[in-house]
Amino acid sequence: MDYGVGLALPDGDAVAAERLRIGSRRPHVLIVLPGLGAGGTEHVVNVLANQWAARGWLVTLVTFEPPGPPPYYPFDPAVRIERLGLPQVKRSKLGAIVASTRRVFLLRRALRRLAPDVTLSFLTRTNVMSLAASRGLGLSVVVSERNNPALQDVGPIWRFLRATLYPSAFGLVTMTKGALNYFSPAMRKRSWVIPNPVDLPAAGKPRRGGNLLVAVGRLVPQKGFDLLLKAFANVRRDFPEWKLVIWGEGPDRAELEAERDRLGLHDCVEMPGITSQPGIWVETADAFVLSSRYEGWGIVLLEAMAAGLPVISFDCQWGPREMVENEKNGLLVESGNVDALAAGLRRLLGDESLRQKLGAAAGVSAARFTPEYVMQNWDQVIRAALASRGNKELSPC
Repeated sequence: MDYGVGLALPDGDAVAAERLRIGSRRPHVLIVLPGLGAGGTEHVVNVLANQWAARGWLVTLVTFEPPGPPPYYPFDPAVRIERLGLPQVKRSKLGAIVASTRRVFLLRRALRRLAPDVTLSFLTRTNVMSLAASRGLGLSVVVSERNNPALQDVGPIWRFLRATLYPSAFGLVTMTKGALNYFSPAMRKRSWVIPNPVDLPAAGKPRRGGNLLVAVGRLVPQKGFDLLLKAFANVRRDFPEWKLVIWGEGPDRAELEAERDRLGLHDCVEMPGITSQPGIWVETADAFVLSSRYEGWGIVLLEAMAAGLPVISFDCQWGPREMVENEKNGLLVESGNVDALAAGLRRLLGDESLRQKLGAAAGVSAARFTPEYVMQNWDQVIRAALASRGNKELSPC
């Protein structure tokens, strides 16, 4: 196969072919993550990959999921996607060990074949497997924690493997300083704190005025939707015109629906699943609530603020306090306190002028987290990794 430069390459080596086509002066960044569904991690990967591809970089996404539906977030056609076909699902302990070992083997084979200049890995278990798969290959691997490592229980085996392997990473990225400080000095010898970016909404036609309080997230205990249902039940008699819409999907759906019905909220709480397009929930929302027990950042809170929505959030670790200045651009209430959340909702839903003031301030403050600003920080990570490998001929700009 001739690529126009006088050399022939094996048919399967598409990345090497592309390098020869555009020259060797642009970096090849490989990103590893579990899948390409809806979620905050998938969103930030989408922003990074698309912006780097638009510069002419070589960008490869490697996921553990099997071939299937297209990614939830649209990617630039230049972004190469490889699915290894081993999704992370619940298994017996022995089955989980076998599956993880298989993932490491397939990932190592992909890393050896693709030989990226920089590898970025997202989420704890994937980070551990990426570091295990890259051992001895001479690759620069940057791992990124996307949750609260102090409160997210990954289990004793993964905690041990994380403590053992993270010191071998080139660097560590977290979204908050609190998350970074959780790790030992050996595990954060080279580190960056980079918040999630938010795509500020383009001029559109918001269909608001329907008295909709909105929450968004995976239906799991971390997101605290059970606490939110209790708080909303406390205020619904005072605000019969308001409805609560919880967007998202997850394993706790049946339990949450049962709790909704037990609280007598069936006619005023909707759980429609995942939105057909990213972020369109902001078009119909009149207020936003984050009820998480803990967060790595809380990108949906920032998306709501960027859309000019009034927001109320538990002051959980970590993320909300990085975005919300209480009483200025949103409301923060004591973490996990249902009564405090109900009192805050009573204020927010009952005061239109307060909603207007908080929403206007939220929109202004969210501009601090534009993709352009956040990309500058990720570019620093790439430059450092390239410099460590002596790749001065590669231009990360």
